[in-house]
This record gives sequence, structure tokens and C-alpha cells, in this order.
Amino acid sequence: MSKQAGLPVLGQDDVACCAPMVREPLGEEAAAELSRMFKALSDPIRLRLLSLIASHEGGEACVCDLIGPFDVSQPTISHHLKVLREAGLVGSERRGTWVYYWVLPEALAKLSALLEIPAASAKALA
Repeated sequence: MSKQAGLPVLGQDDVACCAPMVREPLGEEAAAELSRMFKALSDPIRLRLLSLIASHEGGEACVCDLIGPFDVSQPTISHHLKVLREAGLVGSERRGTWVYYWVLPEALAKLSALLEIPAASAKALA
């Protein structure tokens, strides 16, 4: 039998193996930040708004383009957009009389990294 060390398996290092929640407990500050984001996304209108903004041509959407798909008033849409902005999920900029919104990629990366649990780890948690 050979005494050579086994070959490393690509993609199996400790850093890439597990989501932060599985590797170690979340700290207080990280948990507070992530919970604000998840709380903002817990409303179906806000989740749809985020999806509409993210999928809009050019990566940003005018508030005027976000009102039509919903059966709620413009002030209600503005409230939901404010919640998304305060949660750090979208950025905004006033251009003339309209406000434009775009998704903040670093916020989505944080959410994604937290939820990215490999199948083997998910089975172990079940």
C-alpha cells in the first residue's frame, strides 16, 4: 500500500464547505443586520418589488415602473420601497421628479451566503 498522501478533493475545503450559520454561530451584529433584511423580505409585496427591481432592464427601476404591477396605492409602494432601502437591500437616487431604485449586490451576497447550505449539511440538520 502506498504511503503517499491522498489527493485533495477540489471544492471540499473548510471555507467553501458550509454556510456561515453551519460553520459557526452568528454574532449579535450580523444577526441583527440579517434579521432586518429577512424581515423586510417577509412581506410578499416587498419581495416582489425586490424581484422587479433586480430583473428590470439595466439593473435599476423608476418608481413609476413599480406601481403598475400591484393593486395598492402609490404611497403604499413608496412605504415598501422605504423599508427595503432602510434594510439595506436597495439603493435609490432622485432624478428630477422620479426616484430610481437598484438592488445592492452586497446585501444579496450576505443573504445568499447565509442560506447556502450544502445538501450533506442540510441532511445532517434535519
